[in-house]
Amino acid sequence: MTTQAASGLAKTMMPVPDPHPDVFDREWPLRVGDIDRTGRLRFDAACRHIQDIGQDHLRELGFEETHPLWIVRRTMVDLIRPIEFNDMLRMRRWCSGTSNRWCEMRVRIDGRRGGLMESEAFWININRETQGPSRISDDFLAGLQKTTSVDRLRWKAYLKAGQRENADEIRDYPVRVSDIDLFDHMNNSVYWTVIEDYLFSHPELLQGPLRVTIEHDLPVALGDKLEILSHVHPAGSTEAFGPELADRTVTTLTYEVAGETKAIASLFSI
Repeated sequence: MTTQAASGLAKTMMPVPDPHPDVFDREWPLRVGDIDRTGRLRFDAACRHIQDIGQDHLRELGFEETHPLWIVRRTMVDLIRPIEFNDMLRMRRWCSGTSNRWCEMRVRIDGRRGGLMESEAFWININRETQGPSRISDDFLAGLQKTTSVDRLRWKAYLKAGQRENADEIRDYPVRVSDIDLFDHMNNSVYWTVIEDYLFSHPELLQGPLRVTIEHDLPVALGDKLEILSHVHPAGSTEAFGPELADRTVTTLTYEVAGETKAIASLFSI
C-alpha cells in the first residue's frame, strides 16, 4: 500500500490498540468446515467468525438485549497470510469509528503460525419495529469510543456497479434456503461464498496479499435469481477506484437480480 494517507478502497485500517482493556480478545480453533481444499481459512468462514465475535462482544458489553439487530453495509477483508487447518484463531475486535446510528468495527484474525486476516465492517444499528437505522444509546456509544477518536463517521460508497453489456462473465448463483437469516435476507457471510467461487477460477489472485471489499445496496431474498457480473479492470485504467490503485488490476463482481444491483465486490492485490 501507499505510505501516504490513503482513503476509500485503499484506506489504511486502524492498527490494533494492543494492549488495551477495551479490545475484545478471544480464541477458538480453525475447524474443517472453515477451510478450502488446500486447508486455507475461507473468506466466507472468516466473515462468519467476524459476525460471531461481534455477537459475543455485544453480549460481553451488556447490550445484546437493547441493541440486538445490526446490518452490515460494507466489509473490507485483507488476506495478508493464509491461516491454515489445525491452527488456533485469535480474534480481536474493537471500534475504529462511530456516529450516532452506526459504527465501524475492526476484527484482526491471527493464526498462531503467522497467518493473518484483517477486517473492518460498517455496521448499522437497526430498530426492531421500524427495521430502519436507530440511534445507539449514549452509554453504548461511550464504550465504543474508548478505542477511537472518530465520532463523525459518514457513509460513502467506494464501489459502482458494473454493466451487463461489457461484463467479462455472467454467472448464475443459486440462493438456498440455508442462506437466509432472521431478516429474511441472504446472510452477509454468504455473499463471501461468491468470492471463494471466483477465486477458485482465478487462483492467481491468491499468490500474494489480497484485499476484498463488499458493499451491500439491497437485500437478496429466497427465490431471487441472483447473477454475478464480473469485470476485470487492468492497471492503468483503475484510477477511478482511487489514485492509489491506478497501478494495479481491480476486479469487480456485481450481484444483480432482475437488473437491480444488490451488492458490489472488489478484489485487488495489496
